[in-house]
Formats: sequence, structure tokens, C-alpha cells
Amino acid sequence: MILGLETSCDETAAALVTRDGEIRSNVVASQAELHARFGGVVPEVASRRHLQLVAPVVAEALADAGAGWDDVEAVAVTQGPGLIGALLVGVSAAKALAWSRGLPLVPVDHLHGHVAALYLEPGAVDPPFLCLLATGGHTLLLDVQDRAGHHVLGSTLDDAAGEAFDKGARLLGLGYPGGAALDRLAQEGDPEAFAFPVAKLPGLNFSFSGLKTALAYRVRDLGAEKTEARRADLAAAYQRAIVRALVERTEAAAREIDAARIAVVGGVAANSELRASLPDAALAPLALCTDNAAMIASAARYRAALPFPDYLALDAYASAA
Repeated sequence: MILGLETSCDETAAALVTRDGEIRSNVVASQAELHARFGGVVPEVASRRHLQLVAPVVAEALADAGAGWDDVEAVAVTQGPGLIGALLVGVSAAKALAWSRGLPLVPVDHLHGHVAALYLEPGAVDPPFLCLLATGGHTLLLDVQDRAGHHVLGSTLDDAAGEAFDKGARLLGLGYPGGAALDRLAQEGDPEAFAFPVAKLPGLNFSFSGLKTALAYRVRDLGAEKTEARRADLAAAYQRAIVRALVERTEAAAREIDAARIAVVGGVAANSELRASLPDAALAPLALCTDNAAMIASAARYRAALPFPDYLALDAYASAA
């Protein structure tokens, strides 16, 4: 089995996955409540919490899998992109664990990990396909021809879709993290009650900063009392604009590369309206949409391992190349 570690943001995760893609365990310790009081993730706080959690999370993953260290043949870890301090905790832990057992180490790109969530059993998806990857930090359209990687067709020029959801939720007083809360509230509202803009850009790129600003202005103009009375309508219309942007660009990309299949991964893939708007797409299971270590172990099956002890100089990176 492969032991995967994920600490790119505010989830401390460990998982054991077999070479044929069976998830034997997948433990995720979320820090959402810890950061809620700040309205977003505080990098230094996240790093310190990862330090506290990484060892017990690994121990729990081994226990849940009914496995011991003799069953682990390689260690995989998210190398980037993400919060650099948080990533360094995971990379350091992975190096220590692999070195102590004389095991190889597989550094994994976090974005490849999200795509590789589709390769886990049951119901693994085979390339080629067009993939919409939408998370709190990234929004990408990917041409996936094989399981080893992908080609970027388009990305966001400013905010990511998940960031737009969270910031919109904050403007509506829904707290942090707010994407799921906004989704629930939107189901009670009328998406046609307000008109929010969808950015029209050349190519296959996204932009959500103008949409976020439009919501801020609408909340300001309505005032506190009217905003409270119409929160559900605002949430529904705002969500509709985000989903419309994602779906329109995804369908345009599918036509451009003549993709026979569309897949959707990342935290935003859990959004109910997005899933309903792409009914024929291959969707990552809900449990594998947000950050987890099973997807990192899955990606490691298709990456070259660094042999013991060549990985001791391995470093993390904060931004995608």
C-alpha cells in the first residue's frame, strides 16, 4: 500500500491506498472551526495545527486500514501548491517517515491529486476527458489524456470559484467556510431575483472578482435589513452566476478539443447546482471533492518515486508552475 499525506491548506489528512486503487483508509482532520473566528485560513495557525495533528492522523489511518508499517511500500506527499508553512509540515513528516523505514517517497502536485481522485475504486474513470478543477485556490480546465498528468487549457485570472463562494458567503453573513452554507441557502431562493454578471473573456479563462464586487455593491445598496430579508434570493442568484460561468467555459472547452467526456473535481464539485448542471459529467465522489490524502496516494501510483535517501533535500512549493 501507499501511505499518502496531505497538508496543503487547513486539512491534515492521511490515507492508505492499494496499487490497484482501493481506499483502505482515508482520515481527514479539518481545521475549519479553528479558522472560522478569523473568517478565513490563517497560515501560521494552520501550520502549527498540522504539527499537532500529523502524527495522530497517520496513526489513525494505519489503524483504520488494519495495517502496519510492514504493509507500506511507499510514502506520498503533497509537495505543492498551497500554503508553504502547511506544506512543509507534510513534506517534513513524509521524509521522516520514509527515511525511518528506508522507503521511497513520491512528491505529488496537489492539482494532479484532485484529478487522480477519479482514478480510485469503485468507479474509476479512464482518460481521455476534459476536467474542470474548481477549488478554493484554483479554477482550471484540463485536457487529461493519461493518468500521469494533464495539459492546462484555461485558468482563473483572479479569484478561484471556491474563493468566490466563500467570500460571497461572508458578505451574506454565513460565516467561514461558507460555500456549503451558501449552497443550502440558495436552494430556498429565486436565482432570477437578481442579475449578476458573468465575465466574458477571450479563450477559456475565468474571472470572478467582478462578480464578487457586484454582490458587495448590491448588499451595500440594499442595506442590512433588506439584505437579511432577501439573503436566499441573493445567494441563489450569486450561485447561479458562478455555476453559469463554470458550465459555459467547460462546455466551450469540450467543443474546442472535441472531448467525449467531461469530469469535475475539487471542493466546488460538491456544489449541488454545478452537479445538476453537468448531469452527464463524471463527478468526484463527495468524500473526495475536498482536500484528502487518498487522492494524493492515488496520484502517486502514476509518478516516479524518489529512492531512499535521495528525497532528503526535497522542498515544497507554494505556487503552481
